[in-house]
Amino acid sequence: MLAKMIFNLGQRLRNPSIASWLSFLEESDRWSIEQLEGHQLQQLRELLDFAYSSTAFYKEQFDAHAIEPSDIKTLEDISKLPTITRKDLVRFNDAIHADAKFKKTFRAATSGSTGDALVFRRDERADSFNRAAIFRGYSWFGIQPWERNGYFWGFDFNFKKKIRTKVLDALQNRFRIFNYEEKAFKQFAKKLEKASYIHGYSSAVYHTAKLINEKGLGKGIQLKMVKGTSEKIYESYQDEVKKAFGVKMISEYGATESGIVAFECPEGNMHINMEGVLVEEVEGEIIITNLQMKSFPLIRYKLGDHVTLASKDKECPCGRAHHIIEEITGRVGLDVYGIEKIYPSFTFYYIFKNLGNHHQLKLTYQVVQPAKGKLDFYVEETLSEREQMLVDQEIEKYFGNDMQTTLTHDHTSSQQKKKKKSFISYI
Repeated sequence: MLAKMIFNLGQRLRNPSIASWLSFLEESDRWSIEQLEGHQLQQLRELLDFAYSSTAFYKEQFDAHAIEPSDIKTLEDISKLPTITRKDLVRFNDAIHADAKFKKTFRAATSGSTGDALVFRRDERADSFNRAAIFRGYSWFGIQPWERNGYFWGFDFNFKKKIRTKVLDALQNRFRIFNYEEKAFKQFAKKLEKASYIHGYSSAVYHTAKLINEKGLGKGIQLKMVKGTSEKIYESYQDEVKKAFGVKMISEYGATESGIVAFECPEGNMHINMEGVLVEEVEGEIIITNLQMKSFPLIRYKLGDHVTLASKDKECPCGRAHHIIEEITGRVGLDVYGIEKIYPSFTFYYIFKNLGNHHQLKLTYQVVQPAKGKLDFYVEETLSEREQMLVDQEIEKYFGNDMQTTLTHDHTSSQQKKKKKSFISYI
């Protein structure tokens, strides 16, 4: 098959170690929890030794806290080490980069939700591991990465960038939509009939599903997997996605700097990529240690999300022993200001979760705070008077008289060419 040959050739040239990582991950996919944690401890010890000897930043950090790598004898001992933040990655960028030589590295960059630009070098083995972890997740759905796929990841390019993007897409048997005009959209929907999977921004996948359903273009579309990334996947998305593509949208969780943290299995559980990352939950906040990246080590990194980890005793019907992330409830550090009190932004998560659980009201929402003591709630769905009352009552439970609120329903925001945020504050 030509697509397979082209894809594999490109992978061997760009990521020469990916084949060995794929072989390893296929084996470890069915390891026991004891095997997985034993491997994590071995990788952690190697990482700490390397970081201490090869980076000025971590040597200074460890010495300042009177800690040596040999002091970390169990996975739990990692809590002895200090945490780091995105600001640290930006401010101490040069000192975090290892002074060791690597055969090959890639430039990685991300602006993040804070707008602080982060640029770093990712070594080839870490990059290949990350790609292999994604491909392992694909295999859970019977997909090979060279199969025909649709991609939702921006379309606001100048002419030269657009041509370059099309060439790269062709090499990966990939296509994407560059605009939602009638002719282009129908062509895109037609291509989906021969695709195995689609992936990209969750809101773009949902927006496309809605249009396909409205225009009646989904009769020949039956995908193996629909993967949403980088944004919240609302429960309200799923009905439209299932109707358009035949399957629900599953989640891939991670970040440019941390790598893939978790991947959702066919049973609906978010399994942690334990061979690649060590995950802690500290006061509801996720802390990540990347066990594979040596060129730019991330040790006890505050990724910036509030999460809930499942009990370690929880078993998944899929049979995998990898620990599970139960919920990703929202971003850390985004405060909501009332007239007198301050609230965490994940309050909105629980407001709309309650509406879904108690009233079967699954809503696609965005909340905007224009000023202290004021919140504007925008809901995409059309609400009856009773449903509007239920939303207002749920909001009042959390904010009472401390907040002036407005509720606008039947609201469709303009399709943005960037991540859709569930909460925007102008304070």
